[in-house]
Amino acid sequence: MAPTDGPVPSPPAGGDRGPGRLLSTDEQAEYERLRRHAGVRHRRLRYSGAGVLLVLALLLAPLSVAAAWVDDQVSDTGRYVQTVAPLASDPAVQDVVTDRLTDRVVAEVDVEAVTEALATTLADAGAPPRVVEASESLTEPLRSAVRDVVDRTVSRVVTSDVFAQAWEGANRRAHAAVVSMLTGEREGALRAEGDTVQLDLGQVVDEVRQRLVDAGFEKAAAIPDTERTITLFQADELSRAQDGMRLLNTMGAWLPVLTVALAALAVWAAPRHRLMLLVTAVGVGVVMAVLLVALALLRRAYLDAVPSATLPPDAAAAIYDTFVRFLRDSTRTLLVVAVITALAAYLYGPGRGARAVRNIARRGTSAAGRSLSRAGMRTGSAGLALAEHRSWTTGIVIGAGVLALVLWNHPTAGAVALVAGLVVVVLIVLETLAAAAQHPAATGTGPAAAP
Repeated sequence: MAPTDGPVPSPPAGGDRGPGRLLSTDEQAEYERLRRHAGVRHRRLRYSGAGVLLVLALLLAPLSVAAAWVDDQVSDTGRYVQTVAPLASDPAVQDVVTDRLTDRVVAEVDVEAVTEALATTLADAGAPPRVVEASESLTEPLRSAVRDVVDRTVSRVVTSDVFAQAWEGANRRAHAAVVSMLTGEREGALRAEGDTVQLDLGQVVDEVRQRLVDAGFEKAAAIPDTERTITLFQADELSRAQDGMRLLNTMGAWLPVLTVALAALAVWAAPRHRLMLLVTAVGVGVVMAVLLVALALLRRAYLDAVPSATLPPDAAAAIYDTFVRFLRDSTRTLLVVAVITALAAYLYGPGRGARAVRNIARRGTSAAGRSLSRAGMRTGSAGLALAEHRSWTTGIVIGAGVLALVLWNHPTAGAVALVAGLVVVVLIVLETLAAAAQHPAATGTGPAAAP
């Protein structure tokens, strides 16, 4: 407001000053100064509040990703089985399983007893001493031959679909039993009763009783149903483990929601929403990049900590990569989301590069719209409505893309890129249809549009 030399009306005020009192030039200048000061103070408070919310969101972002991943692996049996299933077909893991099973089987074969029996048999049969001595030296060749046969047999089994199915079934049953125990559910064979872990043998008892009856032991039908459980062990910390499981379920479900809510509040509270959205996206992207680096460092530390005699490095790497696969994928997905969001926030801003990109896009869609119009494919009132409500249509398209990602079950970075590409394509199509609403001469390039 420009200052005036004469008196100006004052804003309504109470007290002995009437509503018609006029302010002098100095009073008007002081009034404007106080208004500017109040506005600056209000903006500072909003920026401070938005900054606090943003810091909280960035601190909780990696914890949210980790909590959701742990919740998936610990409480969701299907997700856990989906995670460990690839290990059954990993060559490094198959080699380890084959070697361990082969060692165990060969250890059960008493090769020395076989060679001693052979030597005794030859001696009893009157074989020459040199032959008997030669038979005693067959221990190592015989052990090697046995190992080769066992190794080939075990390898065929481990590399077949039978092993993969057995691996998946065993992991599913074991994980489901542990989840039932930790959650206190009375389902499955393994369950918790107070501070004890019990194994329910009900199905086994029923199966044994039925088989005895089928075999002709009719009196087996009188086997009582009592004492169908066996107490495996007593765990004084079981109740705490169950409390931790419930806390994990809560964190895995609500911590990501809280983080997103804090980030959204930070953007809403800031005076400049677009700028805060850009800062938030960049911050989330940096945090996700740091988390990826931390996972890489943790992988190196894990491989260094596992002795090669216990687990070969390639098998240890396969196991680590498999277990953190979904965590790494989720982190990469959020990184891609952050990059796309930051890019969109920048392109909607006043920067020189953003204006250049928008001008190029506008000229391209206008040219395409004019081509459609010249071909007789004018969109008429529908195109005019798209042009008039451009901000609404843009918001609806972007919102639909966000909703698609929210409803997508564990979207990957590729899925995010696909949805973002579809959103861009739809926006280009809508802009083209809006530009095709009028006659070519009315689009700003023909003679009718010249000044």
